[in-house]
Amino acid sequence: MGAKMDKIFQTYLQEGQMTISNLILHNYHSLGMDDSEFVLYLQIDSFIQKGEPFPAIEKIADKMGKSAAEVYQMLHRLIEKKLMEIKTISDEDGKKHDVYRFDLLLEKMLTKEQQREEVKFDAENKVSRDKVFSSIEVEFGRSLSPIELETINLWLGEDHYDPGLILLALREAVLNQAYSLKYIDRVLLSWERQHIKTAQDVQREKQKMRQRKQIDFSNNKQNQRRGDKPDIPLYHWSDSSQNGDDE
Repeated sequence: MGAKMDKIFQTYLQEGQMTISNLILHNYHSLGMDDSEFVLYLQIDSFIQKGEPFPAIEKIADKMGKSAAEVYQMLHRLIEKKLMEIKTISDEDGKKHDVYRFDLLLEKMLTKEQQREEVKFDAENKVSRDKVFSSIEVEFGRSLSPIELETINLWLGEDHYDPGLILLALREAVLNQAYSLKYIDRVLLSWERQHIKTAQDVQREKQKMRQRKQIDFSNNKQNQRRGDKPDIPLYHWSDSSQNGDDE
């Protein structure tokens, strides 16, 4: 029993393991593959990872428990869906070989992921933009005029001010009781000249200002303490002792 288990384990190790991106595993349906086509992709990729870039259809069919004709049809569907290619390449000796390539599948996957991220970004950005308009209306205590709406759209669309930065500029205006877009615009322009582009940049700059104020305050206190004490003259003690000896 032990020898048999050892042999099975050795076979298991010799077969090796393959890797697959979870991005493909979790999204192969959205790429247009059905379950059988996905298993076919896994079988071919398994051969490729073991150094066999163009396995015979019969070998694949045997692994899948299907006929060669069925595998051929699935291969043809993958090519039609632009998920796979058969390419001819030359080796180091100049000999030409056919290989299966799944570059198109990867490109399609990455394109889909990018589109998903863009949709997510647009949705989050829309929430931020809407918050800018609603926050200004709440703080001003009134609806915005068409000109004001256009000004805010320019901040977001043409000046590309970060929504969070505009909200911080609004806060500065409220703290100074300046309920106007002109004041907010001056704050934004001032920050732009200081190369402040995000809300995080504002927080960092404020932290630097607090540190500078603390240093200045500490220096002033030290100067005041020095000013409260009389100046101590600096004597050349060696010269003084010599004068006393001469007398």
